[in-house]
Amino acid sequence: MITMEQVNTLYGREVHARDGDKIGTVGQVWEDGMGHPSWASVKTGWFGFNESLIPLQNADLQGDWVMVPFDKDTVKEAPHVDASNDEALSQQEVDQLYEHYGLSWDESYRTGQATYTGMENTYTASASGRDISGPNTDDAMTRSEERLRVGTEREQAGRARLRKYVVTEQQQVTVPVSHEEVRLEREPITEANIDKAMAGPDISEEEHEVTLYAERATVDTEAVPVERVRLGKETVTEQQTVGAEVRKERIEADLPDAEGRRTLD
Repeated sequence: MITMEQVNTLYGREVHARDGDKIGTVGQVWEDGMGHPSWASVKTGWFGFNESLIPLQNADLQGDWVMVPFDKDTVKEAPHVDASNDEALSQQEVDQLYEHYGLSWDESYRTGQATYTGMENTYTASASGRDISGPNTDDAMTRSEERLRVGTEREQAGRARLRKYVVTEQQQVTVPVSHEEVRLEREPITEANIDKAMAGPDISEEEHEVTLYAERATVDTEAVPVERVRLGKETVTEQQTVGAEVRKERIEADLPDAEGRRTLD
């Protein structure tokens, strides 16, 4: 469905039949008394001198094309209009168009958010648009195209925080420990120790005791600082590829020479 906002984009677009065949290009657009697009002329001949009218109530935009629910012959055989005439369609012309396309006055169609039943009895030609040469413009056609405009915007990508918690792990350390052992030592009686050897009774009973000592490994813990940790930020630049669909207009020229039809883009 063609909407009011799409009217100015129709001029110069290719018109295709329901089977995909190209019929021609849009010349003028007629609106009803409410300002809604109702009819469009299609340039169907060499140099676009002949224009057939098509109803827009069931037409649709498909890419760069205007698709109509009719075959090519039906549109070409429709009543023609003078391309240089931007006056309102007469009641007789509207009746002929309705009869040709098999339309009835009580057909309902939807445009935008409102539903309209029937149409006004007169239609005014739309003279808006930069691309159509005529009584209100010069003899040049403007070709426009869309360009990509890229930029950057700052947005929050995430949050980072430091959190400290305690974990318990098992550690093993080898510690050297010492202990005392008993060793029997025997020495002969000599002049050096004879006095100590004869100091006691000749024959007696007695005991002598030696205390032995040993080291035992002990384990304890202490908290010591090992490092400091903080959060820092740095800016990293990387390349990202972005894309979007852009539209551009093409101008088709039908030339009376050996090249015939040429497309400018």
